Amino acid sequence: MAITTCIFDAYGTLFDVGAAARGAASEPGREALAEHWQALAADWRQKQLQYTWLRQITGEYVSFWQVTQDGLDWALERRGLQGDAELRERLLQLYWELDAYEEVPEVLARLKAAGKTTAILSNGNPEMLQGSVEAAGLGEYLDDVLSVDSVGVYKPHHSVYDMVEERFVCARDEVLFVSSNGWDVGSAAGYGFDTAWANRGGEPVDRLPARPRHVLDDLRPIPELAD
Repeated sequence: MAITTCIFDAYGTLFDVGAAARGAASEPGREALAEHWQALAADWRQKQLQYTWLRQITGEYVSFWQVTQDGLDWALERRGLQGDAELRERLLQLYWELDAYEEVPEVLARLKAAGKTTAILSNGNPEMLQGSVEAAGLGEYLDDVLSVDSVGVYKPHHSVYDMVEERFVCARDEVLFVSSNGWDVGSAAGYGFDTAWANRGGEPVDRLPARPRHVLDDLRPIPELAD
């Protein structure tokens, strides 16, 4: 069937998760962070995701904002920066205002001009997502922002992907699901969505039962894939 609905993951797909650490490291007086910001950003993201998976397994759901803070605390301690409360606060503030990747506004605008339904489906809680959408000026290009908070489980649980059909009353094969996370897009492919992996880091495909249909360097080809 033809694609009617384009669903995007948020963090790492539309929004640059390294932007908070990079931005803070560029500020005056941040020499200690400037030395480690790339490693800290990678640690922060890794722990953020790991904590969602572990909480999913144990059934101990908390908001993504809590998981984000927990991941940052681990990353700061690993780099010997755990005593800098002001730095912690600044990094968390910047995470609410993450930069969108440069191609994102044009890609979303082209999809809307073509009559496609567009939305975010994210682990992020609604307040976090709204902050990032507003900061990046993407609101006019999105029909909705769907958060796992409404079901109380994290990706890749199928009840998260169920939210798309329930909200937009569409068949699974009418959905193009786009994510930069290989495990997310692989799970969505197994669920029955058409899928595109924005493989920004040039990583190998995850060894999961299903694989993404399209593998891209960034989001620029999405309007053609959805046509």
